[in-house]
Amino acid sequence: MLSMHVIGTVGLPGSGKGEAATVARENGIPVVTMGDVVRQETADRGLDPSKDHGSVAKALREEHGPAAIAERSLPMIADRLEDHETVLVDGIRSDTEVDVFESEFDDAFTLVSIEAPFEVRAERIDARGRDLGEDDGGEALATRDERERGFGMDDAMARADVVIDNTDSLEAYHDRIERIIHQQTHDTEVHHS
Repeated sequence: MLSMHVIGTVGLPGSGKGEAATVARENGIPVVTMGDVVRQETADRGLDPSKDHGSVAKALREEHGPAAIAERSLPMIADRLEDHETVLVDGIRSDTEVDVFESEFDDAFTLVSIEAPFEVRAERIDARGRDLGEDDGGEALATRDERERGFGMDDAMARADVVIDNTDSLEAYHDRIERIIHQQTHDTEVHHS
């Protein structure tokens, strides 16, 4: 078996999880996002992904338990690991989800917590303009934070192997993510002589 690595990211909205995923993709590392699982399910239910994403995430967890989304992502991750030795899992929400990945991948799983203060995150979300603002029927950031914390986000963040304080420049942040990716990927390769 080739060495494999699964890097999970956890962080509140606007902390920079999406950017970490971008850096991974630029480095040839496939990304599985919890959001993909939810988006697929939202579409399957004939609902609107821009508005119903949160409620479908909640429904999935209510119907199939708190680990539902993580469990549904495992086949997606296994699929990527057939051709790549590292996969980034974006958007872990709870300590229950961390349990799923730790029991599945054991020491091959590294949890990275991406953290930034509320004001910084609010500015970023505003700037990217992807999410509906409150005026357009979207959700306030404080509401989103509260929902994510309700899933157990704080407990997940507390279990991180690596913490990134993402308040610096985008460039500095990209460098940091690249370093983590390379560390994970090369940790076990030292022994090939």
